[in-house]
Amino acid sequence: MQQQPNNPLHGKTLETILNELVAYYGWPELGNRIRINCFNDNPSVKSSLKFLRKTDWARKKVEDLYVSTPFK
Repeated sequence: MQQQPNNPLHGKTLETILNELVAYYGWPELGNRIRINCFNDNPSVKSSLKFLRKTDWARKKVEDLYVSTPFK
């Protein structure tokens, strides 16, 4: 297995990324930053993961936001 020391997403599951973003921003702000229905209309991690796993453009937006978020 190849190491990816410069990839901030290496070793992170989509569920972990989503949970950290929700904890940091909350659903309302996450829905404002990424305009997709699963974040704005009765949001849940389960429904969001289902959508993000089959929608590449939305997953890319979530990953980009995660990389640009100053968690510390």
